[in-house]
Amino acid sequence: MTPSTADHQPQMLVEEFEELARHAPESARLEFLNGKIGVKPMPDGNHGSIVMWLLKRCMQLRPELELYPEQGLKVEAYRNGRARPDGVLVPEAYFVGKGEWAEPDGVLMVVEVTSRDRDADQRDRIDKPEGYAAAGIPVYLLVDRDAASVTVYADPEGGAYRSLTTRAFGSVIELPDPVGITLETEKLKEFAD
Repeated sequence: MTPSTADHQPQMLVEEFEELARHAPESARLEFLNGKIGVKPMPDGNHGSIVMWLLKRCMQLRPELELYPEQGLKVEAYRNGRARPDGVLVPEAYFVGKGEWAEPDGVLMVVEVTSRDRDADQRDRIDKPEGYAAAGIPVYLLVDRDAASVTVYADPEGGAYRSLTTRAFGSVIELPDPVGITLETEKLKEFAD
């Protein structure tokens, strides 16, 4: 069965989405991927603790870099998508003057932590890797609480990541260049629930 042309039509123009997102209440974190509006669930305590744990690791191991939570990025092949990763790793002061939706050029890594919602599988494991790879972001780190694992997507080419490495919480995993960090993930076992 072939999807209909209507399945590939965006719900709105990206400019219309940006206007909507600008006026959305703070409790609604909107994204626009594959031409569809999505609402990111509000993070729970474990979700936030994972982001803080990773932020501290990055500060210790690469103090010249900054991990920004929730920075809006223009993603997908022609920058027609808008995503709010749980973390965006960039050189210091990279986002100064960039506005709400920044170009991904210069972004070293994006981070997503799965949430307990029905859209997590599609959003974090399919749509986001495609959008981030198409935007040329070198590394995508997925902290998957459902699977109690971390997955590193790397080497974007032709709209897809060519390298994929998954390790269980408690393992050591390498975040390849340009990130160049080794993560010991034992602490993540505490936040798996």
